Amino acid sequence: MDYQGTISRGIRAPIIKQGDDLVKIVADCVVNASKQAFELHDKDVVAVTEAVLARAQGNYATVDQIAADIKAKFGDNVIGLVNPIFSRNRFSMILKGIAKGAKKLVIQLSYPTDEVGNGFISKEDLYDKKINPYADVFTEEQFRAIFPNLKHKFTGVDYIDYYKQMGGNCEIILANDPCEMLKHTKYVINADIHTRRLTKQRLLDNGAELVVSLDEILTQSVDGSGYNKQFGVLGSNLATDNSVKLFPRDCQSFVDSLQALLFEKTGKHIECMVYGDGAFKDPVGGIWELADPVCSPAFTSGLAGKPNEIKLKYIADNDIANLSSEEAVEAMKQIIKQKDSDLVGSIKSQGTTPRQLTDLLGSLADLTSGSGDKGTPIILIQNYFKYYAD
Repeated sequence: MDYQGTISRGIRAPIIKQGDDLVKIVADCVVNASKQAFELHDKDVVAVTEAVLARAQGNYATVDQIAADIKAKFGDNVIGLVNPIFSRNRFSMILKGIAKGAKKLVIQLSYPTDEVGNGFISKEDLYDKKINPYADVFTEEQFRAIFPNLKHKFTGVDYIDYYKQMGGNCEIILANDPCEMLKHTKYVINADIHTRRLTKQRLLDNGAELVVSLDEILTQSVDGSGYNKQFGVLGSNLATDNSVKLFPRDCQSFVDSLQALLFEKTGKHIECMVYGDGAFKDPVGGIWELADPVCSPAFTSGLAGKPNEIKLKYIADNDIANLSSEEAVEAMKQIIKQKDSDLVGSIKSQGTTPRQLTDLLGSLADLTSGSGDKGTPIILIQNYFKYYAD
């Protein structure tokens, strides 16, 4: 028996700078790492974090450039901002740019948490105070009168106060119906990530004059800024106290070029992808990690689709429960080899959540690289497509 299953390895890299040939750097790092400890194989996966790709591209924007785009879109109208996530890294500089481009800004915060699970109060707090989050609307003063301590339990930040400072001349309300903002202004920026299309449609259907989502800001260069045609400022991160690093662009050409160079260097057909946040949820804080618009903005063709797997535990407890150990191994291999090409709806696949391969691989890559100082923006995943029957 081959005892090795899926292996995820962090690959160290130099500090990436704007203008670097990232395709060559990644290929060299993977090949050099393999010479130290392991062999490369067909169907290995090389995943590169979006952060280093955006840095190599120089895909940055300043607060002033964001403000210029906001000013061009909204003029002197009062702007309403609904559903921002609570994040200094993700949203503070975007908010600073929006506020700088607005004559006046009204910020509507959701409660008890934002879209990705960051919260400053709990559902139990709401229940104790007999508050209905689906209907009740508060000013900042009213909310603080009920909940005097609004510091996030992990970061220790009072996000209402923090965003109020970033927003400058702004008013803050707390509500979960985005249409509440239409009582204040008909010109709205909806800042949610995964629910942005529905939120925008609801606002327009209920009388908004103009609704702009974050993926519609900086879709082209403004005053020399970086940009992203597909995602705008979605997926951006704080770079300095006056700028953001945007989500990378032209990702497909990057992964295709990387795959070609790896084949040239190794003779192996290696799949490649760009990854951002993993698609998983923290069980203690309740935070859903995926603050990027997608887990993987680009990947080579061999990573398209979803797994088609049977549940080994179910088969072991049912189909082969009465067999000896050696017989069970051989029987399991045959069952895997003879499984249907599409197991959707089959009881044999129950419990194998049908997620996209790139969401699964991207989550594994994100957990392996972490977001701190490991220094491994490249992840090599091996044996992922190797099964018990192989």
